[in-house]
Amino acid sequence: MFLSTYENKLDKKGRVSVPASYRSYLSNIGYNGVVCFPSFNNQCIEAWPQDRIEKISNAIDSLNPFEDKKDYFSTSILSESNNLQFDTEGRISLTLKLLKHAKIKSSMLFVGQGKTFQIWEPTTFEKFRATARKKSNIYRASLKWEKQFNN
Repeated sequence: MFLSTYENKLDKKGRVSVPASYRSYLSNIGYNGVVCFPSFNNQCIEAWPQDRIEKISNAIDSLNPFEDKKDYFSTSILSESNNLQFDTEGRISLTLKLLKHAKIKSSMLFVGQGKTFQIWEPTTFEKFRATARKKSNIYRASLKWEKQFNN
């Protein structure tokens, strides 16, 4: 599982070291890399294991081939995805397009999301984190999550 938040910087060649715990998790499920694409919802990079992208691809394939939404989803997700392999030191080379989407210049945060992780520009993430905390407290109160976990 991808947990916690780690900060790393691009090196002179445009590579960044993926946190060791993330690489270990990916290795344990049989992958030596990660699939990255621009987030739909936020100004960040989504990073998913290959099997998760395959599930998305299968879901897209199940859509009616004559409806526009199939093309919209495959173009928006699959054509924007990059399969990035780890080098011998656990680094990946993020594309300029991905870096530009997330407005990352040198420093970035790897943010665990359970089965996936995201890569953020630190200042942008701090603003998002504050908003997320406020909204999750509102949702938690309205959904009464505590009852689910106390039974």
